[in-house]
Amino acid sequence: MLGLSLLAGCASAPRLASPEAMGIPPRVQLEGIPFHAQRDYQCGPASLAMLLNADGVEATVDELIPQVFLPHREGSVQPEMLATLRRHGRVPFVLEGRFEALLEELAAGHPVLVMQNLSLPAWPLWHYAVAIGYDLDAEAMIVHSGTQAARREDFRRFDATWARSERWAVVALPPGELPASLGVEPALQAIADFEQARGTLAALPAWEAVTRRWPQHAMGWFALGNARHGGGDPNGAAEAFRRATEADPSLAVAWLNLGLTLVALEAPAQARDALERASALPGPWQVHAEDALERL
Repeated sequence: MLGLSLLAGCASAPRLASPEAMGIPPRVQLEGIPFHAQRDYQCGPASLAMLLNADGVEATVDELIPQVFLPHREGSVQPEMLATLRRHGRVPFVLEGRFEALLEELAAGHPVLVMQNLSLPAWPLWHYAVAIGYDLDAEAMIVHSGTQAARREDFRRFDATWARSERWAVVALPPGELPASLGVEPALQAIADFEQARGTLAALPAWEAVTRRWPQHAMGWFALGNARHGGGDPNGAAEAFRRATEADPSLAVAWLNLGLTLVALEAPAQARDALERASALPGPWQVHAEDALERL
């Protein structure tokens, strides 16, 4: 631990704006976040159990161990952690590697799973913990970690160990809720990965949430249209595809899907207009639109 102390001593605390500038309170500690002491090499399952239990999902550490623990690695790796959250019906959002993003999520009431390296970079000792709060005045992070609940770590030491994982952090939310700090593109990718794992209907509330937060983003409407269509709602799908074309008139695949959906809804005049718009846009969807027009 001497090497860790020396490294932490050389690190500096993250430079942060004022709480007012960041739009967060000066201190937060989330209540009701269950704590599970972490046994040797099982901090991954324990941290996942804390995250899931905090959101009302019944999952024990022992149940999660075979889902994420890799004996030959003596631990858990990120893909298994994310896949396990999806299996339990939660959308895992990997945060941007910013200290401010971590604080913003905690201020929004979201516990955050973080990955740290508690040793030297050349001889890593990987560790998962759950951040449950912070104190800006004291420059302290509050974490469920190891065998200690609500342990306080000064920002400098916490950030030094967190930075060695490239500041990997995750919030796990039910479909329909979105992180406070994440932009639209990574949010879309996280929901698409969840949809691939759990299916269209499970992801539908998440796509609805995306269009509410980012109504001008065409791909959010396009994804919602696909989800509604897959869920047996062609009228809702047509409306979503139409909104996608309004947000981005150059999105050929949205025009194409709108046209095909309108064909199925027996609206040939509107379908022809949409398919003609798709066929006029160069790209891989042009030939599909031309074929659809010919069939129409």
